Amino acid sequence: GRGRRRCPSRAGRGKGGLRAALAQEKAAELGRLAAEAARVLGCGDAGMEAAEAVIRAGLLRLGGSMLEQLLAADHGHRGPRVPCGQGHEAVFTGYRDKSFDTVLGLVTLTRAWYHCAACGHGLAPRDAELGVTGTSMSPGLAAMNDRAAAAGPFAGAASLLEDLAGVRLTAKRVERAAEASGAALATAGRDRAQLITARKLVPLPPSPAPDKLYAVIDGTGVPMTSKETAGREGKSEDGRARTREVKLAVFFTQDKLDDDGYPVRDRNSTSVIATFEPASVFAGLVKAEGIRRGADHVRQLTIIGDGAAWIWGIATARFPEATQIVDLYHAREHVHDLARLLEFMLLDRKDEWLAARLEDLDYGYIDGIMTAARKFPLAGVKKDELNTALGYFENNAPRMRYHWFRQCGLFVGSGVVEASCKSVIGQRLKQAGMHWTVSGADAIIALRCQEASSTWEAICNKPGTQTRTA
Repeated sequence: GRGRRRCPSRAGRGKGGLRAALAQEKAAELGRLAAEAARVLGCGDAGMEAAEAVIRAGLLRLGGSMLEQLLAADHGHRGPRVPCGQGHEAVFTGYRDKSFDTVLGLVTLTRAWYHCAACGHGLAPRDAELGVTGTSMSPGLAAMNDRAAAAGPFAGAASLLEDLAGVRLTAKRVERAAEASGAALATAGRDRAQLITARKLVPLPPSPAPDKLYAVIDGTGVPMTSKETAGREGKSEDGRARTREVKLAVFFTQDKLDDDGYPVRDRNSTSVIATFEPASVFAGLVKAEGIRRGADHVRQLTIIGDGAAWIWGIATARFPEATQIVDLYHAREHVHDLARLLEFMLLDRKDEWLAARLEDLDYGYIDGIMTAARKFPLAGVKKDELNTALGYFENNAPRMRYHWFRQCGLFVGSGVVEASCKSVIGQRLKQAGMHWTVSGADAIIALRCQEASSTWEAICNKPGTQTRTA
């Protein structure tokens, strides 16, 4: 192999020399900043703002220069040969520059470059050590970019980064970087879910274990490009789909009741998962998240949904031990629909009849609703419509024992997931004029779910808080 080549910029620079150089540069730059800030400070009402801008820009330049010099202390030479990652050895060929943006501005790193003849590609070990392999953003800037892009449209995110952080990026670059981060995050989450459901990755149980764990499940549509909805049936007048459904599950715990006896969601206990995948795939994600949140260790596991069959399919197959509850407010909507269906028979007794049926529902007396509705002699289409409406109550009767559920101190509403549909999905992905690809929306949703999940998530997802089985 080739002999080691000494990088000229590294020669003769020890730690003492680096510190001295940094101190000298810092003193000179601070002097220039003070002079410039003093000059603009007397320029009328805008003087203070101008002085702040001058000082911030100067400090960013100074910070970038300091970071660049710190990086120059190690050029990443790791010997004449290093593993290429594919079972071969890559040979040192010299030094190459890499420029990338950071929260302090653009910096350039000179690092050792290795080439693998067998694979035909090169690599720089220093890039991997710094987390900048294959990217033009530092990890710190990428995280900042992700939060801005997850919060609002990409053009607005680029403007926000420039205004608040002094970092200039194009809207397209913000988009590409955020979608790459989100896609990586989503892939990592799905890979982890597969390991958990296969019991190859065993999350440590929460300590202390909560009393009750909830999984509240729902779905919502996201506006898509015509290519993403081609050939799909939808609810629009022409029968074509305009959206694709994203499925969400919100997990949280509950240990207490308030003074009126109503359940209270534990603070900072929420985690959110979402995907465009079909219910069969989503079921695996829900199962893994349930295990990770301690479903095997809580006294009471409850799944709440709006009555959709796919939700109960997941609940029954993946968590047969869980209590299943139909969201009370969706059930009440169905009672109102039932009253409208029968209003031509009820006439001026409609309000009285509706109030009695809502009371039946609150007590979980589904037989009372069924009996009261079937007293009317209907035939033909009206009879079929009634049978369909009553089928909702008949199929979900065990999930509508609301009086009993409340006596047990359980939540009976799915408001938390409906709010997530609006806040996690709607506020970011359903703004005027937006049309997404599945991959782009999925990536941003992954970032949004991470942001919506509580600080509990930041702890349990750290390395060392999960164990692998042998």
